[in-house]
Amino acid sequence: MANASDISAVNHVTLVVSDIDRALGFYRDALGLHVRARGPRLAYLEGGALWLCLEFGTPQPAQDHSHVAFSVSADGFARLFDRLKAMPRWKENRSEGASLYLTDPDGHKLELHVGSLASRLAHYAEQDPTLTIFN
Repeated sequence: MANASDISAVNHVTLVVSDIDRALGFYRDALGLHVRARGPRLAYLEGGALWLCLEFGTPQPAQDHSHVAFSVSADGFARLFDRLKAMPRWKENRSEGASLYLTDPDGHKLELHVGSLASRLAHYAEQDPTLTIFN
């Protein structure tokens, strides 16, 4: 079994996309990630500590609540919200902190979120007194 200290962060996220150019346009132009590499069947982008791989294929996004959430500052959230407010949403925000739930052009569920794990757990503990918080 892995120690909690064995995993320090998300290394990367890979999303299968049906059109590399269209996906690049979304992640580069709409979300502001930086393109680091581009080939005919894949692209790598970077944003902060995140690196995102876009891989050509036939996407089959989950029909459940599974999603990728990106941390953003309050200022960054305001800028992104203004730029993305007309995009379709897969969920309205009911959690702690500002969140915008949108999909990319292939239907992958994304969240832009202002907050931390501590603020999220405090919110849920307040909502559900039976929740046990571990240090």
